Amino acid sequence: MFSYTFHWNQAFKVLPQLLDGAVVTLQIAILSMAIGLACALALTLFRLSGSRLLTGIASIWVEVARNTPALFQIYMAHFGLGNFGIHLSPYTALLVGIAFNNAGYLAENFRGALKAIPDTQTRAGRSLGMTSLQAFRLIVLPQMLRIAFLPVTNQMVWAILMTSLGVTVGMNTDLAGVTQELNARSFRTFEFFALAAVIYYLIAKLVTLLARLAAWRMFRY
Repeated sequence: MFSYTFHWNQAFKVLPQLLDGAVVTLQIAILSMAIGLACALALTLFRLSGSRLLTGIASIWVEVARNTPALFQIYMAHFGLGNFGIHLSPYTALLVGIAFNNAGYLAENFRGALKAIPDTQTRAGRSLGMTSLQAFRLIVLPQMLRIAFLPVTNQMVWAILMTSLGVTVGMNTDLAGVTQELNARSFRTFEFFALAAVIYYLIAKLVTLLARLAAWRMFRY
């Protein structure tokens, strides 16, 4: 009944290729987080601006990012924009889609972090002669980032895992794409994808460990 024969030697032979794909996966995840953090901070400032237009833009972005599948967002970046003459490579489309998703979730995390900071912090800064921008930059922003640090770490792990969706738009240089290409040649599905899953797991655990060490280093006082 169970006649499948495992050939782990084939999987371990291509381990260097899988690790090369893992490097691309990390590259996309880190870039998408950097872009997502910048956009999330901008969206947070939009919400604080008091402008209906800017608040509306931020609200629509967050609602779309958080309430539609990440796969749809990547599809829209690759196939949807193509209808308007904007043609993105699979790499760029994956990066844009994940960054868009990251920004939406991170902006909501920042909003929650801001709510946890008493308004008296800003008023105290103003009473010392700071402008509103100075009070936000020097008093509120550091506290907000401290509160949101662990949710940001979770989003980084999620970004790493989301890169696997790139195979749906033709991405074949990241870990999932390389695994799919190797599987198509040899049909050793279980071995290749099991090894890739272990690599994803180790990357995620490494990111979590590094984040905990960084949090202990920066926020122990």
